[in-house]
Amino acid sequence: MEMSFSLVYGSDAMIPVEIHESSPRFQSFVAEESDEERRVNLDLLDEAREYVRIKAEAIKRRVEHQYSSKVKPRQFQVADLVMRIAHPYELENKLSPKWIGPFRVTEARGNGLYKLETLEGGLISRTWNAANLKFYFS
Repeated sequence: MEMSFSLVYGSDAMIPVEIHESSPRFQSFVAEESDEERRVNLDLLDEAREYVRIKAEAIKRRVEHQYSSKVKPRQFQVADLVMRIAHPYELENKLSPKWIGPFRVTEARGNGLYKLETLEGGLISRTWNAANLKFYFS
């Protein structure tokens, strides 16, 4: 895989120890060969960038697939009873329940957004994402 340094500068990076300690890589350096190789690398630069772009896209898709395989899709209907996750300021100590409720779903706004109300009929002022809700079973 191409490293970003070689894509930008056309060659691999050399660390200072390789220069001061006369490494075989430093001793075998020939300027004329280096110039010719740099010209060839410049001709192949677009191909190297395309290769890196394809690899990055493949990695992105793999990560997306792995994430999507673990997501539990939840859809709630109006009048379903749900619990919502507690905010840190709502927790008294580390043994406090992590879920608060039950609440009733009053409106499904799409894209996993829901309006809630308490069982007594008091509206919750904000919308909640389905990732922060779970079904309440009584």
